[in-house]
Amino acid sequence: MPVQRVLVVTAVTAERDAVTAAAPEYLPVALPGGTELHRTALDGVVFDVLAAGVGPAAAAGGTATALTAAALGGAPYQLVISAGIAGGFAPRAPLGALVLADRLVAADLGAQTAEGFAPVTALGFGVDAHPAPEPLLAAVAAAVGALRGEVLTVSTVTGTAERAAELAARHPRALAEAMEGFGVAEAAAAHGAPVLELRAVSNAIGPRDRSAWRIGAALAALTGAFGAISAGLRPAHAGESEPRP
Repeated sequence: MPVQRVLVVTAVTAERDAVTAAAPEYLPVALPGGTELHRTALDGVVFDVLAAGVGPAAAAGGTATALTAAALGGAPYQLVISAGIAGGFAPRAPLGALVLADRLVAADLGAQTAEGFAPVTALGFGVDAHPAPEPLLAAVAAAVGALRGEVLTVSTVTGTAERAAELAARHPRALAEAMEGFGVAEAAAAHGAPVLELRAVSNAIGPRDRSAWRIGAALAALTGAFGAISAGLRPAHAGESEPRP
């Protein structure tokens, strides 16, 4: 079934604005608690874009609020997307690349032991990853030109070569790290909604060198991705009228 209503969750307003910049206009929509999402429409798909805050807890809370409000309003979302910029594991994900998660992984949810890191699943509690749904994942990756692999959610961003090497060794399929995807996925799973995570790489994971960051270019890549994403969400939309925000 083609996707018609999508909740997009970013961390900060710059990311939200990069997503909504793909459409000619947006409509502000108030949510319970005083937050606001921006509603846009592109090629037959309505996107509600929310800047929920930094980190997995804020992302989960904001996502849950928006999902609940939509369900109570009789118009539940068919898909949730965690979106924004991210650090990329070089050379797997170079600066400016788009990355689409086939698994949204909580990389630091667990316990540090003498033998190394033990994920929460090894401790017998909950899950530490959410898979993205096929064939939607493949269709969106093709539409936006994204690399596919794991995206790690961390509560503390990586700032050393040692930490980068540890994460890369523990997650050989990881392409990027960010701070919200797993929180968004937890809330989406509680509502039975499928989830994707789409990131544009702004910096290399490792020692923090702000002079090497390319945030503007990454935000522009994010805008371009959402300008193209509808083809992957609604492959049969040709000829349909576009709803207004």
